[in-house]
Amino acid sequence: MAFQQQKIEAAVKQILEAIGEDPEREGLIDTPKRVAKMYGEVFSSLNEPEFDDYTLFASGNDDDMVVVKDIQFYSMCEHHLLPFFGKVHIAYVPEGDKVLGLSKLPRLVDYCTKRPSVQENLTVLIADQLVKHVPVKGVAVSIEAEHMCMTMRGVKTPHSSTKTFHYTGIFKEDREWKRDFLAAINN
Repeated sequence: MAFQQQKIEAAVKQILEAIGEDPEREGLIDTPKRVAKMYGEVFSSLNEPEFDDYTLFASGNDDDMVVVKDIQFYSMCEHHLLPFFGKVHIAYVPEGDKVLGLSKLPRLVDYCTKRPSVQENLTVLIADQLVKHVPVKGVAVSIEAEHMCMTMRGVKTPHSSTKTFHYTGIFKEDREWKRDFLAAINN
């Protein structure tokens, strides 16, 4: 489905009217355009082809864990269309003497986060994409995030952090690999 700028602008204008605002007042005149443009950016992966930038490089070892931690991300909660943001930590154990280019993990995270989601599903999506496209013995993904739907509405708990974890392959089967991952991301 193609991005529909004008449809979003009309919807934002209706929301402004519904909350009792005047969408024609000076400060709001261009708000529908700005919101539509922002939505085009923050939901951009919905209108892109599937992520396929999994460049692999030869490696002399397929028995060691590769960890990239503190990958910053921003996404939108599918329940309230409010932001949630934080850090993603990813580990994998390569198989077949091939490793993924390090910059590909943050790019995958960026792609996966540019759609409405919930943190639990996002954690699984990132791991599943790696398992599907990269030869691995296992993948571990952890996300720690702050959710604006908990901070500015509802229970109003600023600075609370939600942590989610997903493990595949040897990280799921062998507690030692899982412990090594958790130690690596907590250092």
